[in-house]
Amino acid sequence: MKENLRIAVLITIVTTIIFGLLYPLAVTGLGQLLFSAQANGGWIVRNGQVIGSRLIAQPFSSDRYFHPRPSAAGTGYDPVAPGGSASNLGPTNRQLSDRVKADVEKLRAENPGAAIPVDLVTTSASGLDPDISPAAAEFQIPRVARARGVSAEQLRSLVAKHTRGRQFGFLGEPGVNVLELNLDLDAVAPIH
Repeated sequence: MKENLRIAVLITIVTTIIFGLLYPLAVTGLGQLLFSAQANGGWIVRNGQVIGSRLIAQPFSSDRYFHPRPSAAGTGYDPVAPGGSASNLGPTNRQLSDRVKADVEKLRAENPGAAIPVDLVTTSASGLDPDISPAAAEFQIPRVARARGVSAEQLRSLVAKHTRGRQFGFLGEPGVNVLELNLDLDAVAPIH
């Protein structure tokens, strides 16, 4: 009995040290070594000041900016409350249906006759997805061009510059990081 207890306590101590201390330290060290920017939050720094993260969506509501996907994280784009019950609503849920209908109406008024990309009316699983599809960026070009007084072609070239392809050429979908696009937009076509 005492021998079994000693072995159990010893195994508990050894596994706690391995999986509670050594493994997390190794993973953290590898993350810092191989993926330093991502492991540290993907911060975007301008003039010595952190202005956002390329890994987490941020709200943009002005017509002069490209908008991210709708957010269901907390009260909207809250990195402390990702996911949540608002994003788990089923397709027959009245609250979800009403929100999507309102978003579709708003987008139809913004760009009549154009097909509305699904990611402009649906939330991502986390509610914090920093990217939109190239189609969603293209859909917003007329609004941003009008609000900024720049040509649609200039904005298309900016969107193309910020469109990243599939990871390794076959994983995921192409995307456009909204924060990086909007920061570059401010640099290329400043608000007057």
